[in-house]
Amino acid sequence: MAKTRDGIAIGRRGLLLGSAGAVAAAGLGLWPRRGLAAEPISVAGIYTVPVEQQWVSRLHKAAEAAKAAGLIEYTFSENTANTDYPRVMREYAEAGVQLIMGEIFGVEQEAREVVLDYPETAFLLGSSFPPDDAYPNLAVFDNYIQDASYLSGIVAGAMSQSGNIGMVGGFPIPEVNRLMHAFMAGVREVKPDATFQVSFIGSWFDPPKAKETAFAMIENGADLLYAERFGVSDAAQEKGVLAIGNVIDTQADYPDTVVASALWHFGPTLQAALDRIAAGTFEAADYGAYSFMKEGGCSLAPLGTFAGKVPQSALDLVAEREAAIKAGSFTVEINDTEPKSS
Repeated sequence: MAKTRDGIAIGRRGLLLGSAGAVAAAGLGLWPRRGLAAEPISVAGIYTVPVEQQWVSRLHKAAEAAKAAGLIEYTFSENTANTDYPRVMREYAEAGVQLIMGEIFGVEQEAREVVLDYPETAFLLGSSFPPDDAYPNLAVFDNYIQDASYLSGIVAGAMSQSGNIGMVGGFPIPEVNRLMHAFMAGVREVKPDATFQVSFIGSWFDPPKAKETAFAMIENGADLLYAERFGVSDAAQEKGVLAIGNVIDTQADYPDTVVASALWHFGPTLQAALDRIAAGTFEAADYGAYSFMKEGGCSLAPLGTFAGKVPQSALDLVAEREAAIKAGSFTVEINDTEPKSS
């Protein structure tokens, strides 16, 4: 079995929350508590990176909240190599776990072969591919937080003096590309002539490499950075430029650097899966929509230390667009193509 921890003794950075509103959106304290007669659903998480990592931390946080509410029993494996992923899936399935969740972006076909061997187990897995009826017990999801990313772009555009913005991502895959494009669209709402330096480091967790890439962008004139990966905000802090966070709120670690962040709340996605398992209706489906803002799946982090520093005109536009997004009268484009530097 891969390295496993049962509990929540994990790093501060991976579990920061923005505000009481962000807590509510994430489902903390608001999960419906299961009655005494109902048995908790057994859940196992399989993660290819540490649970401190941005994306995975959101799954882990939601599962811990559901566990605290008595909805689930939860165990997890982290730092699971792609080559070991199918084996760990089988071990949990053989142990009788009812729901296995995680991310299979690097092991798509091999994971599906395991899914077919355990038709009584529900699988909720991050994937770049759509659901397939050939795998009826596999539901897929991704972090469709383009709504919050777009709003963070409006803030970024208002805070950048030069309009030269650096963007450091992990890999140019749909889940990253769509957030970058939404962010860029938000920036252009207030700075139509903004230029972007775009680079991918080829890793989900390599802070030193992300930091060096960000340094190069600052040397090339960027006065604000989009921190899709850990390490970018460190570079921004050292060089005295601003940053926009992604998926989690790291402002407590960078109070003079991180202006705002697009937050992902996995609670609605997990709750939908648990409801279907309890009802016996779990099936192949795309849970991506549960990350949309109107479903409570994402939000813009509070400004915190930057309250009063962002131009009011930008805040007014953010409020207007957020209301329209939630009402369904404004839609942020989902663009999964690889973004390019200006």
